[in-house]
Amino acid sequence: MSFCCEFNGCNNETNILAVIFDLDGTLLDTERATRGVMNEFLGKYGKKMDREKEEKKRLGMTQKDSAAIIVKNYQLPLTPDQFIAEITPLYRERWRDTKALPGANRIIKHLVKNGVPIALASNSLREYIDAKILQHQGWKESFSVILGNDQVKCGKPAPDLFEEAAKKMGVDAVNCLVIEDSLVGVKAANAAKMKVVAVPSKGESDCSRLANVTLNSLLEFQPELWGLPPFDDWVDNTLPIDPIHLSGLYVTGSLLGTTENATFTIPDQVIGLYFGWAKVDSNRNFKILVNINLDFSGVSHKKIDLWLIDTNTDLTSDQKMEISLIGYIRAWDNKKLGSMEMEKLEEYKSIARASLDLQSFSSFC
Repeated sequence: MSFCCEFNGCNNETNILAVIFDLDGTLLDTERATRGVMNEFLGKYGKKMDREKEEKKRLGMTQKDSAAIIVKNYQLPLTPDQFIAEITPLYRERWRDTKALPGANRIIKHLVKNGVPIALASNSLREYIDAKILQHQGWKESFSVILGNDQVKCGKPAPDLFEEAAKKMGVDAVNCLVIEDSLVGVKAANAAKMKVVAVPSKGESDCSRLANVTLNSLLEFQPELWGLPPFDDWVDNTLPIDPIHLSGLYVTGSLLGTTENATFTIPDQVIGLYFGWAKVDSNRNFKILVNINLDFSGVSHKKIDLWLIDTNTDLTSDQKMEISLIGYIRAWDNKKLGSMEMEKLEEYKSIARASLDLQSFSSFC
């Protein structure tokens, strides 16, 4: 995925006056927080989750539609309503641990600070939305409008949620920008005749062909392209971010190795060039530059490249490593490191090294 506004038409004269967000997969990493719930539930009925079925399912679907598919696919002795009643408490427990996706807090605070009305429009029930955002300070108060699919006639991909959000904010649909992660959400925004930025979740890459702009992460969002106030939080070419913690990594010789868990637990939207600190053997900290990309060789998964910024660093094999990413530089798709890329790599190392010497970053060490 790449930044594509020039081709899909974001350079326009439309005056964006309000922004409407989807929730799950766009602002919140709900999928990772609730991973394992389905397996746990199916186990009670002697069933085992078919990951292929789960990958192809239900991003953006209403709860009832999703439940009906699951009951049918696994031949459960339940009605869809019974399924919902039994599994919902398991999800509610996990929602308390749901983390904001990279850039979510930043964009919410920025738009509110600059007086731009923002709305939340989700295919979840309204009571579920409230439960999910409860743990995120200031979120409920930040949104002018919060809508669930039980508050309109039809959920996404129908335009009702977005049209109702615009109506309640007192803004014409053509002056609204939607930020979504799923194909049904992008279709709903198109049906509402709104501009749309897609930040696709895994398996939702098809939504990019219908969006005005496709981004890997909210960290790539540029408000000024839409006539909105630009961000003012960059520090000498780097962006402080809410820390992203990675585990399950180890040193093997002079290279970085990863366990399956290391890439499995990284949110879909953590892609790009980051820097931060690596803790080795629980007592040594090293400055690092990290590039995270999608690797499409075979099964699509995350590829992590890590470079130690410190000079004369001596690491031995099989040392476990814990990583905290605390700064972002840019999206950087380096499939192969030629001479030009290696030259840029040294530049990025220098940028990261200088930033990590600043008090705002070194305090994370």
